[in-house]
Amino acid sequence: MVKRHNALLVAFYVVADAALASAAFLLAFLIRFESGLLPAPKGYPPLDQYVNMLPFIAALTPFAFQLQGVYRLRRGRSRADEFFPLLVGTVMAIVLTAGSLLYVQTYFSSDAAKARGALEVSQPVWALFLLLNVVFATGIREVVREALERRWRAGIGLKRILIAGSGELGRMVAQRVVQHRELGYQVIGFVDDTDARGADSSELPILGSLADVGTIARREQIDHLYVALPADEHVKLLGLIELTSRECIDVKVVPDLLQFIALRARLEDLDGLPVININDVPLQGMHAWVKRGLDFTLSAAALVVLGLPLALVAAIVRWSSPGPVFFRQERMGLDGKAFTVYKFRSMRVDAEKHTGPIWADDNDSRATPVGRWLRRFDIDELPQLWNVLRGDMSLVGPRPERPFFVEQFKHRLPQYMLRHKVKAGITGWAQVNGWRGNTSLEKRLEYDLYYIENWSVTLDIKIILLTLVRGLFQRGVA
Repeated sequence: MVKRHNALLVAFYVVADAALASAAFLLAFLIRFESGLLPAPKGYPPLDQYVNMLPFIAALTPFAFQLQGVYRLRRGRSRADEFFPLLVGTVMAIVLTAGSLLYVQTYFSSDAAKARGALEVSQPVWALFLLLNVVFATGIREVVREALERRWRAGIGLKRILIAGSGELGRMVAQRVVQHRELGYQVIGFVDDTDARGADSSELPILGSLADVGTIARREQIDHLYVALPADEHVKLLGLIELTSRECIDVKVVPDLLQFIALRARLEDLDGLPVININDVPLQGMHAWVKRGLDFTLSAAALVVLGLPLALVAAIVRWSSPGPVFFRQERMGLDGKAFTVYKFRSMRVDAEKHTGPIWADDNDSRATPVGRWLRRFDIDELPQLWNVLRGDMSLVGPRPERPFFVEQFKHRLPQYMLRHKVKAGITGWAQVNGWRGNTSLEKRLEYDLYYIENWSVTLDIKIILLTLVRGLFQRGVA
């Protein structure tokens, strides 16, 4: 149901984005060269030159949006969350298009065309395109959002849903459908042999028992039946299918795998045999290469820019207390594999001689005077840029933990090891939201799993910017 609706909406957005991007590019050309608002000291290129570039714009803009997760239609997505990926996606589209045009001009164009710069685009045109395309893409989504919500509020074309099972799984199905108001579906109620809703009872009524499904479906004009029974009641599924086979309603079965599924599930094919991957993550394949490219580029640039300041910090650490400049420690990373993390030493050399492995805190007595200052501004973390450059870590991801503590946490929190589905990071979604150091493990895990499930380049950039903005004001150690 949701997948089919989303596929149609995504297809509409892809076509609309391609068309609007082409329109934005042509309008940018007209404003730049035909409106008279901006001087053109280098002359006025022919319109045909820019028209020839439209296939690149139309193809690469949706592609860039896809890389930014624009077409992943998620519930509860705010207008701000929708705007930022469109902005970054448009910037990426400009980079991809400029690179493609340069490649085509270099290897396929004639010498005469190269001399004329036939595929060159004015920088003001790119700037205008960036502005216009973001406005157009945001505008079409606002129009669709408003049209769908008006249609739903007016009660037009609503599909009526009945849920078999009033327990936790059934309530979750009802909650998800209600939250997807734009899909035009209405939950009528539950059918169940017992009222399993508990103290937090939903306002939705129980209309009858499972044996009454046929009668209720006819009376309430049900379009879809969702079977959300617990595992020990799946034997009743065949009876429900038999009852509903006499009615014109669609039957959807929601498997009771919630206690096992922590990340996005995906259906795979094993030579015709359907297999459910219950811990699928978006950071695979092309996405993993994109993230690695971003990590390598930014970490290399940061090491070059910060080279002298880092050397100065190293000298201060060396001068302030006896011992090595860098602190090396084993941490657990991607797929549970151990690696050595590097930091500026902020504690005495024998810090754990009498205590063994323990967590540090804000006012740790083992820290040196310089070390406290380094921790206050997270400067001790900067040598981890070398870990990022090497590929041991990422700029953004769950904070790496010591194997000693991982062994404890994975028994306390069964889903804890899922955070090792991606590379550990210098900063992360949990950290910028205040869950760092000696704070709630449950909340840190919740935010880490949210990041893994919803990863995008846009989210990485957002976290990096939040780290830079909030870093001076957040206290705590990791």
